[in-house]
Amino acid sequence: MRFCMWAVLLLPLFLGSFGVEGIEHGSVRTERISGSAGDVLEDNPVGRLKVYVYELPSKYNKKILQKDPRCLTHMFAAEIFMHQFLLSSPVRTLNPKEADWFYTPVYSTCDLAPNGLPLPFKSPRMMRSAIQLISTKWPYWNRTEGADHFFLVPHDFGACFHYQGVLTKMSYRISSDTARHISYRKNNVGEEKAIKRGILPLLQRSTLVQTFGQRNHVCLNEGSITIPPYAPPEKMQSHLIPPDTPRSIFVYFRGLFYDVNNDPEGGYYARGARASIWENFKNNPLFDISTDHPTTYYEDMQRAIFCLCPLGWAPWSPRLVEAVIFGCIPVIIADDIVLPFADAIPWEQIGVFVDEKDVPYLDTILTSIPVEVILRKQRLLANPSMKQAMLFPQPAQSGDAFHQILNGLARKLPHDKRIFLKPGEKVLNWTAGPVGDLKPWAYRARVSLVLPPFQLLRA
Repeated sequence: MRFCMWAVLLLPLFLGSFGVEGIEHGSVRTERISGSAGDVLEDNPVGRLKVYVYELPSKYNKKILQKDPRCLTHMFAAEIFMHQFLLSSPVRTLNPKEADWFYTPVYSTCDLAPNGLPLPFKSPRMMRSAIQLISTKWPYWNRTEGADHFFLVPHDFGACFHYQGVLTKMSYRISSDTARHISYRKNNVGEEKAIKRGILPLLQRSTLVQTFGQRNHVCLNEGSITIPPYAPPEKMQSHLIPPDTPRSIFVYFRGLFYDVNNDPEGGYYARGARASIWENFKNNPLFDISTDHPTTYYEDMQRAIFCLCPLGWAPWSPRLVEAVIFGCIPVIIADDIVLPFADAIPWEQIGVFVDEKDVPYLDTILTSIPVEVILRKQRLLANPSMKQAMLFPQPAQSGDAFHQILNGLARKLPHDKRIFLKPGEKVLNWTAGPVGDLKPWAYRARVSLVLPPFQLLRA
């Protein structure tokens, strides 16, 4: 009875958009974000800042990419494309004396295991090596000890250089019971190690541009710029369907509900939120949810009204980017998430936030949203500037994620004069951190893996 009632009430949504006040974009009505948020989203950073790009030896970037071109397609690829963007950007200056910001192009995530997972264990030594180089070859680091420098650190835990969870497939060779215990225990240790390590001491004064965003976490500094994970724009473009296609799915989700390999008891993965989604709504006709990942995944998102974006091992995932690009209202289930470009993208207006404890009431929450509210969220999502801000296209386009990063840096100007140190003054401790991080870093060439391009997806 309830399903039938809502099928009637939401019929306008299922059958496509109808005439409403707003800006026409193709056959889809759009709406500009009102007030300062809209102005910020459409800011043009050109003329507002100048960036000096350090010319590092290729062992810190190009040679690493040559070893493994899969780095161009994994979810942390923003560090590569930001470097390429800045080299030809009008904000770049070749005169470091007139620079507002300094950028050190280090591809610290481009060290992938055969399964595509990044291996961040060499990253601290690699980053330290690069900072030692720029601090001895140029005078600009030493003036502020990095306070006017920015770094892209798109690891799971940003500049803490550790990843979410520790997979222990080899442990299954011991015995099934022992392996499950070890696997569960080590996933707890994953974040504990990141917290224990903390942000690399040499980066404590710098602005960090990172995908990791979690409130009150040691791996997120105040003043960091949170960005979306990389999602290949061309791939998403190739799956677009006609914009007037009816949205016949009420709630959509594809992904893990239980991580049986790493959390067999089900209480740690996603803090139990995903397990609760499955147990409460697997038989609900309003919910199209499954662990299957069909070839029509992107098309299905464009046919859905709501797309669930629950936390997994991390509070964020590419699913958030996909929902915005495909006009599916993101239902954000991650209590402590810090969302990308939050000062420019009005997440409260385009999405729905559900506390993790309220997951059992998802059906009531979503069916209680007035139709006019849903329609406005859809109009905002249809705004091209909203979608553009979530992507790293090649070549770059006005208002894209590259420009949003620059806008974030421009808004931090002018620098406080207190960031400049007195001659001989030192603030950072170059010998702080784990002993292993203090060892010298040396580039070692290896044969590139002969594997197809790999898109690392958050489960």
